[in-house]
Amino acid sequence: MKSRSRVETTKSSTRRQFLAAGSLAVGGAAALVASGEALAAEPAAGAENLPPNVPEWMKQPGADTGSEPYGQPSKFEKGIVRVLRKDIEQQTSSQSQTPLQDIDGIIVPNGLFYERHHGGIPEIDPAQHRLMIHGLVERPTIFTMDDIKRYPSESRIHFLECSGNPPYTKISAKTAGELVGLASCCEWTGVPLKTVLEDIGLKPEAKWVIAEGADAAALTRSIPIEKCLEDAMLVYSQNGERLRPAQGYPLRVLLPGFEGNMNVKWLRRLHVTNEPIYSREETSRYTDLMPDGTARKFTFMMEAKSIITRPSGTHKIQPGFNEITGLAWTGRGKVAKVDVSTDGGKTWQAARLQEPVLTRAFTRFRLAWTWDGKPTTIISRVTDESGYVQPSFEQLRDVRGVNGQYHNNATWPWKVAESGEVTNAHAKA
Repeated sequence: MKSRSRVETTKSSTRRQFLAAGSLAVGGAAALVASGEALAAEPAAGAENLPPNVPEWMKQPGADTGSEPYGQPSKFEKGIVRVLRKDIEQQTSSQSQTPLQDIDGIIVPNGLFYERHHGGIPEIDPAQHRLMIHGLVERPTIFTMDDIKRYPSESRIHFLECSGNPPYTKISAKTAGELVGLASCCEWTGVPLKTVLEDIGLKPEAKWVIAEGADAAALTRSIPIEKCLEDAMLVYSQNGERLRPAQGYPLRVLLPGFEGNMNVKWLRRLHVTNEPIYSREETSRYTDLMPDGTARKFTFMMEAKSIITRPSGTHKIQPGFNEITGLAWTGRGKVAKVDVSTDGGKTWQAARLQEPVLTRAFTRFRLAWTWDGKPTTIISRVTDESGYVQPSFEQLRDVRGVNGQYHNNATWPWKVAESGEVTNAHAKA
């Protein structure tokens, strides 16, 4: 018995030493251990399931295999949903946003991928859907979905972002998702558009491709032929399953790095021409109105952007070790670096970029931070591989004003109060 006691004492002592050493290694995470012990000691609802007790879910078998033919998240995660706009009377032409503050890694689940619709979500039978490609091509062709899927396919990870993410006059949202949640990232599967266009033959004068969707809005956008032959895709799957109706089922065009509106969903027609169509969505909408009344047109590229997602708006932190993490992306290629300031922009530290760092995809960044309990402001700033540096809102506003609705890629500061509560540091535009 005495021998066993000595062994138990030695194991317990060794464990404490290991925890202490580990805490020092992360720069002060011992506070987390102490906090956890304090919480465990407090009586709370469900305390009978806490150690050393045997929890109730261990006392009987769980649900049967296949009880959910299509798997669903845990009921305890039911609060993690897309953010729906509540400031308009109808939802036919509307949007819902990804709760970026609740996303881990870089892949957004299909059920949380942001939405933007102009004429509602059509219900399309893939057996009756067709893609017509005509105009300046050698062999105008009408494709069935089976025809499209016969081509060699690829899977790539890319972000997609609405150009109005957010408008210049709406920068006071509470959470990261409410602020810039019109952006998501996933794995797309489909056929390179170049493969199909080269198969049916492009005529020398082909300069643009007009994409039209099969929704009630018949949304139409002009795509430069260079983009079509670079990395554009005809996609039919997302994160390993067929596109969901809200994402363009059964077929959409994907233009990595270009504004979301151009990635036409429910794709029914590609008209190859020698000039753009100047549709509603590229004249009265999706142009950038400047302070002098002129407008920038065809601003297809989504510039470099980053945001801290944890801690961010509505979160509450404790003094001591806190990991700062967030997302960065750029339409120009890869993220080169992300700097983080924990003193309102006075000084900056290089964050660690989590692999993989992919072209035109979300990149997760992380920074170990020990908060001293004093009020401060935290900000992230991305630099992409072209050398472009994400501007502050003030820098962007001084150049573009606040008349525009699109391409606001400013930095997003979060204010940390002495209480640990985190709020949007932008009071108003």
